[in-house]
Amino acid sequence: MAKILFVLKRREDYNATLHSNIGLSTGLYNSASFMNNMLLEHGIDSKMSVVTDNNCIDREVTAHKPTHVIIEALWVTPTKFTVLQKLHPSVTWIIRLHSEMPFMAGEGMAMDWLGDYSSCKNVIVACNAPRMLRETRMYLQIKNKWPDTIAEQRVIYLPNYYPQDYKRKKFNKNKDYVDIGCFGAIRPLKNHLMQAFGSIEFAENIGKKLRFHVNAGRIEMNGQAAINNLKGLFQQLEDHGHQLINHEWTPREGFLKLCGNMDIGLQVSFSETFNIVGADIISQGVPLVASTEIPWAVTAFTADATNSIDIANKLKRAYNFSQINVWANQKTLANYTNNTAKIWYKYFRQ
Repeated sequence: MAKILFVLKRREDYNATLHSNIGLSTGLYNSASFMNNMLLEHGIDSKMSVVTDNNCIDREVTAHKPTHVIIEALWVTPTKFTVLQKLHPSVTWIIRLHSEMPFMAGEGMAMDWLGDYSSCKNVIVACNAPRMLRETRMYLQIKNKWPDTIAEQRVIYLPNYYPQDYKRKKFNKNKDYVDIGCFGAIRPLKNHLMQAFGSIEFAENIGKKLRFHVNAGRIEMNGQAAINNLKGLFQQLEDHGHQLINHEWTPREGFLKLCGNMDIGLQVSFSETFNIVGADIISQGVPLVASTEIPWAVTAFTADATNSIDIANKLKRAYNFSQINVWANQKTLANYTNNTAKIWYKYFRQ
């Protein structure tokens, strides 16, 4: 029987007065905690540890004695596994990736590290998206001249899980403004500016003022230009009543409450593997307009990330058919989540 230990790295700028006690990017921590809880519910021994750096991993493995250690995201150097494997030769190490290749292109060491991981004994790479799985397998299979069977064993598919706790919401369309939540870290591939243009056009079309909500506490991967343009756009339109509203990052319960206060959620990004923010919006009974990158999103309400007219039109569709949007997205998200549980259970029960 497998015994799992998830290991996550505390954020480098952690400050106990500013950040939650987990000291992590919210999405990564939530993703791992959802998986951890799901495994426990299926009778598989699983724990989570948050560490300062890779020098703390030995201590956690010694304390918990797992059969499998899942390293969430790319932060443990390949050379560290030379030491860890000698200390814990029976442990299987799984490096779990959370990005598609377009996003991974911004991680300057990613391809080098993935290539080096493949030379390490007992190290497996796990992808949470089918395209990333195929591309990583192809890369490492060519590099190592692996037969198909070895490639399938060394690069595996472990998708995201999301708890099925869904709400319904009553909508108030009599307001003179519309609240649209476009949450998540500010970075270029999240496409905030184009979504703001679509939202402004939608609000103008229905004769309402726009309140465009973001949480810009995390600016990542040259995202400063994106937030500057958002601020500039809404400052220029201030006389027309459209507003940019920035919220501080909050613990999960507070964020879910914030999502529930929106009229529509927006996640029309350029690259996604799952999108927990979109799932949070839908879980609170709020309709969602997403990109086709989100694997569980209902296609009738997905928009072209490069077309503000399409975004505006899909916002209007979600606004007019909010209950259908929520019901359909909650159903597809539940189906995705049920399949995830089967995949994880099958892998760790074997």
